[in-house]
This record gives sequence, C-alpha cells and structure tokens, in this order.
Amino acid sequence: MSIPRRAALAGIGLGLAAPAFAQGFPTRPITIIAAGAAGGPTDTVTRILADALTRSSGHDFVVESIGGATVGPQRGAMARPDGYTLLCNNIGFAASATLYRRLPYSVLESFAPLGLVSDAAMTLNARPGYPAKDLAEYVGKLKAEGEKLNLAHAGLGSAAHLCGMLLQQAAGAQATTVVFRGTGPAIAELMAGRVDLLCDQATNTLPFIKENRIAAYAVTSPQRVPELPHLPTTAEAGFPSIAMSTWHALYAPAGTPEDIQRALSAMLRGAMRDQKLRQRFAELATAPATEERASIAFHTRFLAEEVARWRPIIQAAGAFAD
Repeated sequence: MSIPRRAALAGIGLGLAAPAFAQGFPTRPITIIAAGAAGGPTDTVTRILADALTRSSGHDFVVESIGGATVGPQRGAMARPDGYTLLCNNIGFAASATLYRRLPYSVLESFAPLGLVSDAAMTLNARPGYPAKDLAEYVGKLKAEGEKLNLAHAGLGSAAHLCGMLLQQAAGAQATTVVFRGTGPAIAELMAGRVDLLCDQATNTLPFIKENRIAAYAVTSPQRVPELPHLPTTAEAGFPSIAMSTWHALYAPAGTPEDIQRALSAMLRGAMRDQKLRQRFAELATAPATEERASIAFHTRFLAEEVARWRPIIQAAGAFAD
C-alpha cells in the first residue's frame, strides 16, 4: 500500500505545482522575438509594445530582432512553451502558410495566439508627377499599360507584396514587379522616379506623402487615416477589393499552459491602454488593438480567417517560394 500512497502524494504534488507556477509567473524577463530586421516596422512595433508591457505589468520584457521571413517564427515555434519566449509577427505570417511550399512549422498549429497588437493602413502610391489624378485613373493606367509599369515591393510576403497582389487583381493586369530588400530602398527608388508604383503601410510612407515626395491616391483601411485626411479609402474611391491592414500580433509557442496564455493576453490588453504606446502608435499612423482584438478568442479566429483569405489570392497570383 505504501507505493500507491507515495504515487498518490506525488500526483497531488504535481497537481499543485502547475497552478503555483502560473500564479508566480513571470519570475524573470520575457523575450519577444520581433520577426523582422532591426529598425523595420515589426521591430519598431515590438519595441513599443515591450516598453508598454514593462510599464503596465511591472515585469521586464526584452526584444530580440530576427530577420528573415521564416527564421523568427521558427525560433518562436521551437522555444520552450513556458511563456518566457514570445513572437510578434505581422500580416505576412498568415500569408506565409500559402506562400511557402515547405515551412519548418505550422502557422495554425505551432503557436498559441495571444491577441492582436496593432493595425496600420496601406497607402497606394506612385512616383512624383505620375499622370493620374485619382485612384480610378491610377488603376486604369495599370490596366492599360500592365508590364510597362514597374511595381515595387519590399520582399516576398511583405505587406507591400500582398497589397500589390490586390491592386493588380483589381486592375486585371500584371505590372513588372521589382523586389527590394526592405521598404527603405523601394521608397527611395519611387522618389527617384525609377519605379512607378508602390503600395506600402502608412507607417512607412506618411512622411514622404506629407512632404509631397511621392504621390498618394488612397488608403486601404475601412476609415480614413487621421494623419492623411485628404486621402479617400479604397472603398470610397470605388475599389473595395483593395482593402487590407498591416496587423501585428503576439504569439506563444503551442503547448504553453492555458493559464499562462491568459496571463500574457491580459498583460497585452493592459499594454494597449498605455498612453505612451497609444501616442507612439498615432505618430506612426497605427491603431492599437481594441480590447476585443487583443484577446485570445478573437486572435485565434482572425488568424484562421486571414490564412483562408490570402490563400486564393496568392494562388491566383502564382506567388510561391520553396
């Protein structure tokens, strides 16, 4: 009888250990992997988020930036599922489920969604002096000239790449795609007039639009961007199919205990109320996630919907990578 009794006591001990661990979580700094190069949009959003999480929760959050579309997520998927290594990624994460024929992880199964972080509108842009007075002429010129026009984007799976697909499908034409290693070089070539078109997030294009260094025709968000009130939405301009936002979201590795997931998601919602975060996001023409969007339930549903949304768009464009 002594052996079963010891086993029972051990079982009781193990049963008590998990809640005690969750109640004491965290006891050391939490690392957020920013799935993007240092200084890029995802890195910037992640660092603003980490600072806000540290202020609002009283616990330390640090950022590790990892470039490469799949490298950061792979690191996040392989991390120990104890809540101390998280991943912040953008809309390209959902698209990667279709873009890449082989991934070292599953977008929908290797991660535990904790909540959305932010949304930024895209702007439809052209080189200075581009001969189109509104979005109808902008799309019409692409339809008429197709491959004669150069369309820039910042790499496979980038928000600019995805938005460019929507633009070309709306026009029913294919431009000549020019791929850059990042948004900075793409905008520089647009300003110099060496490429014709670019669709990129307002976070990146805002200062150049305000300085009239690039032309802008519309924003892809449901509402106008307060920092660019003169630009209509694509729906207002008659092209509702060119609609998207560049969202960022927070993930833990799959298998992270549910009570720790809930604790992290609650910290995220607290960070969304941080006034400094809200101010910094506003400066970047980015909206913090609402209470609902920064939740596990919403994020889980939203991620599956985004994977499903982009699959036929990417397949129709034939945009795949090994």
